[in-house]
Amino acid sequence: MPKKYNFSRVHKYTHPIFLLYLGESSIVEKRHATLSCEMSLSNDRGRCCSNCISGPNRAALAYAVARCPGRLDGPPCRHYHEVTGDIICPNMVRGIDHLRDPRLNKVYRQTIKHRGVYKELIILKGTCCQRLAFTLEERQALGLHGLLAAKFKSQEEQLEICQISIDRYSENLNKYLYLIELQDRNEKLFFRLLSENVEKYLPIVYTPTVGLACQRFGLIYRRPRGLFITINDKGHIFNILKNWPEPNVRAIVFTDGERILGLGDLGAYGMGIPVGKLSLYTALAGIKPHQCLPITLDVGTDNQDLLEDPLYIGLRQKRARGQEYDEFLDEFMAACVKRYGQNTLLQFEDFALANAMRLLEKYRNKYCTFNDDIQGTASVAVAGLMAAVRITKRKLSENIYMFLGAGSAANGIANLTVAAMIQDGLSVEQARARVYMFDVDGLLSTRRPGGVPQHAKNFGKDIEPERDFEAAVAKIKPSCLIGCSTVGGAFTPKILKQMAQNTERPVVFALSNPTSKAECTAQDAYDHTDGRCVFASGSPFPPVQYNGKEYHTGQGNNSYIFPGVALGVIATATHHIPETMFLRAAQTLAEYVSEADLNIGRIYPSLAELKDVSLAIAIDCAKLAYQEGLASFYPEPENLAEHVKSQRYNFNYESAMPVTWNWKPEEKFDVKPIKPVPKNI
Repeated sequence: MPKKYNFSRVHKYTHPIFLLYLGESSIVEKRHATLSCEMSLSNDRGRCCSNCISGPNRAALAYAVARCPGRLDGPPCRHYHEVTGDIICPNMVRGIDHLRDPRLNKVYRQTIKHRGVYKELIILKGTCCQRLAFTLEERQALGLHGLLAAKFKSQEEQLEICQISIDRYSENLNKYLYLIELQDRNEKLFFRLLSENVEKYLPIVYTPTVGLACQRFGLIYRRPRGLFITINDKGHIFNILKNWPEPNVRAIVFTDGERILGLGDLGAYGMGIPVGKLSLYTALAGIKPHQCLPITLDVGTDNQDLLEDPLYIGLRQKRARGQEYDEFLDEFMAACVKRYGQNTLLQFEDFALANAMRLLEKYRNKYCTFNDDIQGTASVAVAGLMAAVRITKRKLSENIYMFLGAGSAANGIANLTVAAMIQDGLSVEQARARVYMFDVDGLLSTRRPGGVPQHAKNFGKDIEPERDFEAAVAKIKPSCLIGCSTVGGAFTPKILKQMAQNTERPVVFALSNPTSKAECTAQDAYDHTDGRCVFASGSPFPPVQYNGKEYHTGQGNNSYIFPGVALGVIATATHHIPETMFLRAAQTLAEYVSEADLNIGRIYPSLAELKDVSLAIAIDCAKLAYQEGLASFYPEPENLAEHVKSQRYNFNYESAMPVTWNWKPEEKFDVKPIKPVPKNI
């Protein structure tokens, strides 16, 4: 018989597991066996009884415990950021979890810089103290009383202190770090702060500051956010996805880091882009944070500076390409669907030209996917062109378009512009004939050496080659000049003056990011077109002063488009995303531009309206999904707008107390006394 031990504290788990005989070193498999484990009370920490057993039995017990499917060391210990899912199970959350987990936290700690060192203040007098939103009832019921200072703070008070704290920083990168650390501590406070101050903080969490954050990512890297999947993990991607603790992921933004904004190959440092994009998913469209997953596909980098950077956090190897890369992407896409379902939204982000277009074409009819650099950029640019019609009085089909740059963004805009011109009544051939492109080798001409790149073949022209961009603008005489080149200052004063000669109201879009890569500034555009241009940029510019009037030019930011499209797709469980959805989004955005916006030179709504714009786009995309048979959420909601709204995240603090209710009084019965059980039974 096995020896028996009198443990001071025992928890028993019944499982089909191994039965350990303490008198022997062997393990006998037995279904529905009972294994007893001690919870040692020393140091107030539970530990397995294998720590108390010496000799061969300890190794045998450790072997059994390692293979036990249940938790054998008492109640599960919850760790930081472990709460998952849309519905929180009250009996799985301890009181202290409300302070440790950013999804539950209502505590705000202020970070200050003292003598060059950042410190987190716990309790100080005046304004530099903890900002506490737990009620007295919550503190007492959750066992938090005494752990927090006595003062009660509302979320509104916390927001005010957050803004004061951020404004103390002069460098945008420090503001970015403050916001990221706030997100790590208090999720609801972070997203409410961002959603209510979009104009102020969008340039911090997104372009242009996020570009600088990516370049310094090795220095500012604090804690893991999202997944890093490397080319060395090929064959095991599904196992890595299983490591992500949240089971209800609905949207994945992923990058291979080869073309981060206009900064080029940043490798694993590119993680800042998916993280920033998904922050806007929540702040602007209300997609729930736990449904979002940022991923970096680390296949190496060809950036020699990064390979020699001692702070670089990615693989130190040249980029994988060819068949190995394609098989890696195939496995990744299939693994995401296997893990999270066929309707999981998979957004490509910042892939280089060599891969962006072909991967979109390869996967768009197999998965619920889109490429924001191609389709999101196209949608916001076409929305700007549609809004500009109200100023120029020219239909889209009456313009001549010249693109500087013939990459994925330029081709995406050109293709969607063609689709819009077809709606105006042109044929495909007539629409494409009005679009010209100019790349590093000159005007896209079928007569030039090397011909037209395959990805831009629809826009090659049978005309004389031209390598001088200024000469091409004078020769073609476009009415719309669109920059996607990432060459800062490429729209020179001479080119801008030529545009003013080409037409009365020239349209000039300098869409390259970040600001340093913009083809021209807003002020330059106005100065060299006699104030007659219709201007938009990819990154923000300060107001323009011209001829005694102030103009607030529009920012053609993808954030007008992708959050709303994503919400519409998720709310309807759309299984594929057609090009028509981005054209619909562009039309919705253009209709949102007011006359007041146009009067100050802005062809996009104010960034302060981004939440309303995103909701409107989501509702229209949801309608289109049902119209085209792409939605799989059934039955179709009678009130689709209300259904979409119901899917959004609640930015406000919610009560941490469990819901309680009363029962009706029990009916009275004559209950018989308990009779003793006969001894012979």
